[in-house]
Amino acid sequence: MSGAIPWSTVAGVAWGLYITALAIWTILQKRGPVATVSWILVLAALPLIGFLLYYFFGPQRLRRYRLRRLRSRAALASQEASAHEHEHPPPAFPPGWEALARLGAATSDAPLSTALSVRLLEGGRAKFNALFADIQQARHHIHLEYYIFATDTIGTELRDLLVQKAEEGVTVRVLVDALGSMTTPRKFLAPVREAGGEVAFFHDTRIGRRLRPVINFRSHRKIVVIDGYIGYTGGINVTDHGHEDYSPQAFEDVHLRLTGGAVHWLQMVFLEDWLYSTEKRKPPVEQFQSVMPPCPVGEIEMQILHSGPNDERESIHRVNVAAIHGARSRVWLTTPYFVPTEAAMMALTSAAARGVDVRLVVPQHSDSRFVSAAARSYYDELQRAGVKIWEYRERMLHAKTLIIDDDIGMVGTANFDNRSFTLNFEVCAVLFDVDFVVELSAYVERLMQQADQVISEQSPGRSLRAWARQLGQAGARLLSPLL
Repeated sequence: MSGAIPWSTVAGVAWGLYITALAIWTILQKRGPVATVSWILVLAALPLIGFLLYYFFGPQRLRRYRLRRLRSRAALASQEASAHEHEHPPPAFPPGWEALARLGAATSDAPLSTALSVRLLEGGRAKFNALFADIQQARHHIHLEYYIFATDTIGTELRDLLVQKAEEGVTVRVLVDALGSMTTPRKFLAPVREAGGEVAFFHDTRIGRRLRPVINFRSHRKIVVIDGYIGYTGGINVTDHGHEDYSPQAFEDVHLRLTGGAVHWLQMVFLEDWLYSTEKRKPPVEQFQSVMPPCPVGEIEMQILHSGPNDERESIHRVNVAAIHGARSRVWLTTPYFVPTEAAMMALTSAAARGVDVRLVVPQHSDSRFVSAAARSYYDELQRAGVKIWEYRERMLHAKTLIIDDDIGMVGTANFDNRSFTLNFEVCAVLFDVDFVVELSAYVERLMQQADQVISEQSPGRSLRAWARQLGQAGARLLSPLL
């Protein structure tokens, strides 16, 4: 027919409407400009695949889940006094870092607190030996939250110990991330329930639930609170990959064991996650005071920071960047995944340019080649600014630590990347304590002794293999805002 519209015209108009609609949808997410443009390009270049990638991996907002989160926080708001009341008068802000401590308090709702003791546990053997001993002594409650709770040797040992304590009458609550522990069948933790304990899954992935929030918005936290007095956090999951006795290639990692008032703030994070995951309207205890026992004021000043996609304040991200900007003598950073935001990259290069000793330790062989390629694409810019880079060669480095001058040491669950800063639920301990910094520094120095220093940026390769490697790194970096 002479009046028919050519199919190419129809396809062109449909394509234009498709791109326009997706661009508006993406822009309304109000993400950073680079991430927004990157997603629009992916959606335009890969019509169907790009849409699926965005649907499952993209920066959707947790609208319905945020409402649940607000209800959980509201249920605990009236109880925060229990976390405060045993630390009066409150500890004074650390000299020289008052602004940083205030920033942490303002963005994480966690004031400066204190600990009676803090132990740096190097490796899974040290962490699980201490943890199992403390659980054996538990008398009132055991709260655990993990990203990975595997069904292997260490996971089975921990489960059986929890069953034993539940049978003794100790309140046991286990919260695991549904995606991180996706290979863990429900029946594996069923004995905990049968013994009287409680088990919940963070953003459950069972058929019938919405699938979109499954990939993103994970609880990457590792928290244990025992009797409201002993707390654990750090990077070590419940898996043989985190224990040297059970895996020859166990991840190189660290954890913290702490006692005192700061444990109350780990408790608050756990309880909020528990209420959120179980959709309960009241705290899961008959008497809230029973999980917030009196604790004398300690000598170790610290803060427990938490962040997640439900909170746009990005507490851990902001405190990391602010601490690096405030550094006077050194910034030592260890992370398994280094995909910095623009703000974090600017902080690191600015610190090095003004003469601060900036050192970065990352794994030589990561469990994600794509992320490693993206990390290496930043090396030349970092080195031009004066940053020294080490690649740990022994095993997969999984420790997430930051040392600022001789005053501040941080250990937590957050990687130095966009996903941890904005898409995952994370927790981090910030210690304003010289003795702890000495101990953490010794650990990082040991890592550097078992690492290869990257002397200089790679010169442009002439071989096809070198060119392909550089192209792969550049491509990975292009997608880094999406990681």
